[in-house]
Amino acid sequence: MTSTSIVFYEKPGCATNRLQKQLLRSAGLQLEVRNLLSEPWTSERLRSFFGERPVVEWFNRSAPAIKYGELDPAQLTASQALEMMLANPILIRRPLIRYGSQYMAGFDLVKLCTHLPTQGDLPEPDAELESCAVGQGSIGCLAAGSQ
Repeated sequence: MTSTSIVFYEKPGCATNRLQKQLLRSAGLQLEVRNLLSEPWTSERLRSFFGERPVVEWFNRSAPAIKYGELDPAQLTASQALEMMLANPILIRRPLIRYGSQYMAGFDLVKLCTHLPTQGDLPEPDAELESCAVGQGSIGCLAAGSQ
């Protein structure tokens, strides 16, 4: 990893993750892109991305189980949440981003500008970059494999 490289854990085919990567690359960052769904996670490794956030914010709001009310993250302890995410990684909020000792879950432009070595400010996005989007010509986040 170079000094301007970050590890970006994504769901392959997600249109929103694609836009997020374009935005980061346009700011001069090099990305080491990894598949969030096939990464060999442990509770300890995954936990480091969530910091002090409440458990409910660890989850992908567009995951089918959450979107359709089958799972209420507000009712889970941290250990229960991690156990569920290890069993079903589609539940993990994405992207997960690691730069050196900095870890974050979700795409927070303010935090990114504060912690990442951009060659200038990150541009303002044209679209919502935190929710799953299904764009024209893209696979989208709710396509096959997201269950």
